[in-house]
Amino acid sequence: MATDRKLYLGPKLRVLRRELGISQTQMAQELGVSPSYLNHLERNQRPLSAQMLLRFADTYDIDIREFVASASREATSDLRELLSDPLVRDIGIPRDEVNDLAENYPSMVEAMNRIYQALLDLRRLPDAIDRLNGTAPIGSALDWLRDHVHQRCNHFPELEAAAEHLASNLPEDPAESFVSLRHRLDRDHRVSVRVSSDQVMGGALRFYDLHRRRLLISERLPASGRLFAVAYQVAMLALDEPIAGLLARAAPPSEATSIFRTFLTNYAAAAILMPYERFLASATSTRHDLVLLESRFGTSYEQVAHRLTTLSRNGARGLPFFMLKVDLAGTVSKRFARDGIPLARFGGACPRWNVYRAFQNPGRTLAEIVEMPEGARYVTVCRVLPDVDYRAGARSAQAIVIGCAFKHASDVAAADNLPGDRANPIGPACHICERVGCPDRALPPVTRSLTVTPYQKMATPYPFKQV
Repeated sequence: MATDRKLYLGPKLRVLRRELGISQTQMAQELGVSPSYLNHLERNQRPLSAQMLLRFADTYDIDIREFVASASREATSDLRELLSDPLVRDIGIPRDEVNDLAENYPSMVEAMNRIYQALLDLRRLPDAIDRLNGTAPIGSALDWLRDHVHQRCNHFPELEAAAEHLASNLPEDPAESFVSLRHRLDRDHRVSVRVSSDQVMGGALRFYDLHRRRLLISERLPASGRLFAVAYQVAMLALDEPIAGLLARAAPPSEATSIFRTFLTNYAAAAILMPYERFLASATSTRHDLVLLESRFGTSYEQVAHRLTTLSRNGARGLPFFMLKVDLAGTVSKRFARDGIPLARFGGACPRWNVYRAFQNPGRTLAEIVEMPEGARYVTVCRVLPDVDYRAGARSAQAIVIGCAFKHASDVAAADNLPGDRANPIGPACHICERVGCPDRALPPVTRSLTVTPYQKMATPYPFKQV
């Protein structure tokens, strides 16, 4: 890290403070600085000195290199994707200008992202009005949720503490936990639990009959699904106060309120079944063996993968995992990136990634080392979720991808047999990827000019001018 480069990390500092759930005044006291000085840092009105950066690292247990590098990577990736929009792509902004803006003016990048998001919402609005008769588009609610969760690094300390307290008396055996949670619903909330047939459920997998105070669970759900359904109901009733508090502080738009409440309840249910300290200890001791963790906690592979992305407690952080849920068409339905791989925010995954080969190997865990165009390397682990024959028919194949920086490879059991000297070259998404000579390119990079000529055909699609 260059010593003469001024660091402006205001957005990252604000995210860190929100993640810790503390006020600006409280953070200033813990760092031994004035609130006004911290305010200047967060607003990028003062650069972050090396001494102050070390103080942040010591106080809040952060990796300095990762903290600084991830800010630049995320800003650069977001900015390149924004500039790929047809409205501005013809300008051909040089790569060095993009990098300079991302490194030195992160608040400008954040502002541009918000404006771009508003533009996307406006573009969707006419169709949404015709389709939904005037109600707000669901896309805007999902976009707000993704942005808010990303800002919080997918970590909610209030829910963690409440869920850990609730789970303190739960047995460690998943089958016994199901019985205990079922008993808690009956004892504390007068809610009975029944496993019901397809005819009764009418296509639902879980249904809470508020008037009869009954939780109905589909017989088609596996044991992990039934356990999570009971935990979800306990979280809904027992942790309503911290969930309501988070809703009030976040102040989501009206169309996002319900989906955010559901997200928080799911988060709390996972924290009940996989309480923070015990889960972190198990993840560390098993070297993040997801299949073993799945069995130990009685949860699904996807639930374990998601839980690994939430371990950001100050002083007890897990590895900085990212997670994707991808279908055969390349559509990303879940994305939790924290400080991880700079993936396209509004697009799909790279076709060179072994996640697509995983669909040909159901039941197997495929691990590999991947390298991004700028040289950063990551360990990724892919696994296709088992088919579930629900009433409406079998679910289409979906895969879970989880990964972390290559420097953590020794802490990932699935990476044991990977050759450290070889990596699969991938990119964030074709329209913002500048990798030269890629045979799987589907679109040209918007930051370069095409060099197509009738006199020569290149082996790679869309040849472009190199710097």
